[in-house]
Amino acid sequence: MATLDELRATAHPMRLRLLSLPTGVALSAAEAGRELGLSQAGASYHLRVLERAGLVRVVEVVRVRGGEAKRYRHESSAERFDLDAPRPTIDAAAREEQSVYVDALIDELRRRSRQRTEGPQVSTDAELWVDPETWRRVVRHVGEASALLHAAARPPRTPGSRPVSMTAALFPLTRP
Repeated sequence: MATLDELRATAHPMRLRLLSLPTGVALSAAEAGRELGLSQAGASYHLRVLERAGLVRVVEVVRVRGGEAKRYRHESSAERFDLDAPRPTIDAAAREEQSVYVDALIDELRRRSRQRTEGPQVSTDAELWVDPETWRRVVRHVGEASALLHAAARPPRTPGSRPVSMTAALFPLTRP
Protein backbone atom coordinates (compact mmCIF):
# COMPACT_ATOMS: atom_id res chain seq x y z
CA MET A 1 0.00 0.00 0.00
CA ALA A 2 1.24 3.47 -0.83
CA THR A 3 2.07 5.94 1.90
CA LEU A 4 0.12 9.17 2.23
CA ASP A 5 3.05 11.11 0.69
CA GLU A 6 3.14 8.72 -2.28
CA LEU A 7 -0.60 9.05 -2.80
CA ARG A 8 -0.37 12.84 -2.73
CA ALA A 9 2.58 12.85 -5.14
CA THR A 10 0.88 10.55 -7.64
CA ALA A 11 -2.54 12.18 -7.45
CA HIS A 12 -1.67 14.26 -10.51
CA PRO A 13 -1.99 12.80 -14.03
CA MET A 14 1.29 14.32 -15.22
CA ARG A 15 3.21 12.84 -12.29
CA LEU A 16 1.72 9.42 -13.01
CA ARG A 17 3.01 9.68 -16.58
CA LEU A 18 6.32 11.12 -15.43
CA LEU A 19 6.86 8.33 -12.91
CA SER A 20 7.03 5.70 -15.67
CA LEU A 21 9.71 7.45 -17.71
CA PRO A 22 12.75 7.20 -15.42
CA THR A 23 12.19 3.46 -14.90
CA GLY A 24 14.08 2.40 -18.03
CA VAL A 25 16.82 5.00 -17.76
CA ALA A 26 17.83 7.98 -15.66
CA LEU A 27 16.37 11.16 -17.16
CA SER A 28 16.82 14.87 -16.57
CA ALA A 29 13.84 17.19 -16.29
CA ALA A 30 14.59 18.52 -19.79
CA GLU A 31 14.62 14.99 -21.28
CA ALA A 32 11.43 14.02 -19.46
CA GLY A 33 9.79 17.29 -20.48
CA ARG A 34 10.60 16.72 -24.16
CA GLU A 35 9.11 13.22 -24.02
CA LEU A 36 5.89 14.47 -22.40
CA GLY A 37 5.55 17.80 -24.18
CA LEU A 38 6.13 19.63 -20.90
CA SER A 39 8.46 22.52 -20.15
CA GLN A 40 11.73 21.75 -18.39
CA ALA A 41 10.56 23.83 -15.42
CA GLY A 42 7.27 21.93 -15.22
CA ALA A 43 8.98 18.55 -15.44
CA SER A 44 11.53 19.66 -12.83
CA TYR A 45 8.77 20.69 -10.42
CA HIS A 46 6.93 17.37 -10.79
CA LEU A 47 10.16 15.36 -10.45
CA ARG A 48 10.97 17.20 -7.20
CA VAL A 49 7.52 16.32 -5.83
CA LEU A 50 8.11 12.67 -6.72
CA GLU A 51 11.58 12.83 -5.17
CA ARG A 52 10.27 14.25 -1.88
CA ALA A 53 7.79 11.35 -1.73
CA GLY A 54 10.64 8.89 -2.26
CA LEU A 55 9.33 7.67 -5.63
CA VAL A 56 12.34 8.77 -7.68
CA ARG A 57 15.87 9.62 -6.69
CA VAL A 58 18.70 11.64 -8.17
CA VAL A 59 21.25 9.13 -9.48
CA GLU A 60 23.67 11.54 -11.12
CA VAL A 61 24.35 15.19 -11.77
CA VAL A 62 25.74 16.01 -15.22
CA ARG A 63 27.28 19.20 -16.60
CA VAL A 64 25.18 20.75 -19.34
CA ARG A 65 26.23 23.99 -21.09
CA GLY A 66 27.93 25.38 -17.99
CA GLY A 67 25.15 24.28 -15.64
CA GLU A 68 24.15 21.10 -13.90
CA ALA A 69 21.27 18.75 -14.65
CA LYS A 70 19.98 16.21 -12.16
CA ARG A 71 19.12 12.84 -13.64
CA TYR A 72 16.33 10.98 -11.87
CA ARG A 73 15.53 7.30 -11.71
CA HIS A 74 12.53 5.35 -10.44
CA GLU A 75 13.40 1.94 -9.15
CA SER A 76 10.65 -0.45 -8.24
CA SER A 77 11.18 -1.39 -4.63
CA ALA A 78 10.98 -5.06 -3.63
CA GLU A 79 9.31 -4.11 -0.35
CA ARG A 80 6.30 -2.83 -2.32
CA PHE A 81 5.54 -6.49 -2.99
CA ASP A 82 6.39 -7.80 0.49
CA LEU A 83 3.03 -9.04 1.68
CA ASP A 84 4.25 -9.38 5.25
CA ALA A 85 5.55 -5.81 5.56
CA PRO A 86 3.65 -3.67 8.07
CA ARG A 87 1.04 -1.43 6.47
CA PRO A 88 -0.09 1.96 7.72
CA THR A 89 -3.57 2.33 9.13
CA ILE A 90 -6.07 3.72 6.64
CA ASP A 91 -7.66 6.74 8.27
CA ALA A 92 -10.06 9.33 6.83
CA ALA A 93 -7.22 11.50 5.47
CA ALA A 94 -5.61 8.52 3.76
CA ARG A 95 -8.95 7.49 2.25
CA GLU A 96 -9.40 10.98 0.81
CA GLU A 97 -5.87 10.93 -0.64
CA GLN A 98 -6.58 7.49 -2.13
CA SER A 99 -9.72 8.90 -3.71
CA VAL A 100 -7.75 11.74 -5.34
CA TYR A 101 -5.14 9.22 -6.52
CA VAL A 102 -7.84 6.96 -8.00
CA ASP A 103 -9.34 9.94 -9.87
CA ALA A 104 -5.90 10.71 -11.37
CA LEU A 105 -5.45 7.05 -12.21
CA ILE A 106 -8.81 6.95 -13.99
CA ASP A 107 -7.81 9.94 -16.12
CA GLU A 108 -4.49 8.28 -16.94
CA LEU A 109 -6.22 5.01 -17.87
CA ARG A 110 -8.52 6.89 -20.23
CA ARG A 111 -5.51 8.54 -21.90
CA ARG A 112 -3.67 5.24 -22.25
CA SER A 113 -6.77 3.42 -23.49
CA ARG A 114 -7.04 5.83 -26.40
CA GLN A 115 -3.55 4.70 -27.42
CA ARG A 116 -4.31 0.96 -27.46
CA THR A 117 -2.99 -0.96 -30.42
CA GLU A 118 -2.87 -4.53 -31.70
CA GLY A 119 -1.00 -7.14 -29.68
CA PRO A 120 -1.33 -9.33 -26.60
CA GLN A 121 -3.48 -7.77 -23.90
CA VAL A 122 -5.38 -8.69 -20.78
CA SER A 123 -8.14 -6.78 -19.11
CA THR A 124 -10.00 -8.02 -16.09
CA ASP A 125 -12.23 -6.76 -13.37
CA ALA A 126 -13.41 -8.79 -10.42
CA GLU A 127 -15.03 -8.47 -7.04
CA LEU A 128 -14.87 -11.99 -5.66
CA TRP A 129 -14.75 -14.02 -2.48
CA VAL A 130 -11.60 -16.17 -2.30
CA ASP A 131 -9.60 -17.93 0.39
CA PRO A 132 -6.67 -16.00 1.94
CA GLU A 133 -3.98 -18.20 0.36
CA THR A 134 -5.37 -17.71 -3.16
CA TRP A 135 -5.50 -13.96 -2.53
CA ARG A 136 -1.86 -13.88 -1.36
CA ARG A 137 -0.76 -15.86 -4.44
CA VAL A 138 -2.58 -13.53 -6.83
CA VAL A 139 -1.17 -10.39 -5.18
CA ARG A 140 2.34 -11.92 -5.24
CA HIS A 141 2.04 -12.86 -8.95
CA VAL A 142 0.82 -9.42 -9.97
CA GLY A 143 3.62 -7.85 -7.93
CA GLU A 144 6.14 -10.11 -9.68
CA ALA A 145 4.72 -9.14 -13.09
CA SER A 146 5.05 -5.46 -12.20
CA ALA A 147 8.63 -5.95 -10.98
CA LEU A 148 9.47 -7.83 -14.21
CA LEU A 149 8.15 -5.00 -16.38
CA HIS A 150 10.02 -2.37 -14.37
CA ALA A 151 13.26 -4.38 -14.52
CA ALA A 152 12.94 -4.79 -18.32
CA ALA A 153 12.01 -1.14 -19.02
CA ARG A 154 14.13 0.59 -21.65
CA PRO A 155 14.57 4.28 -22.39
CA PRO A 156 11.66 5.83 -24.35
CA ARG A 157 11.76 5.16 -28.10
CA THR A 158 14.52 2.51 -27.88
CA PRO A 159 14.63 0.63 -31.21
CA GLY A 160 13.04 -2.79 -30.85
CA SER A 161 10.89 -1.73 -27.91
CA ARG A 162 7.29 -0.58 -27.71
CA PRO A 163 5.31 1.38 -25.17
CA VAL A 164 3.04 -0.76 -22.99
CA SER A 165 0.71 -0.08 -20.09
CA MET A 166 0.07 -2.01 -16.90
CA THR A 167 -2.27 -0.83 -14.20
CA ALA A 168 -3.24 -3.06 -11.31
CA ALA A 169 -5.12 -2.26 -8.14
CA LEU A 170 -5.62 -5.24 -5.86
CA PHE A 171 -7.03 -4.73 -2.39
CA PRO A 172 -9.23 -6.54 0.10
CA LEU A 173 -12.73 -5.16 0.62
CA THR A 174 -14.82 -4.69 3.73
CA ARG A 175 -17.59 -7.19 4.19
CA PRO A 176 -20.99 -5.92 3.06
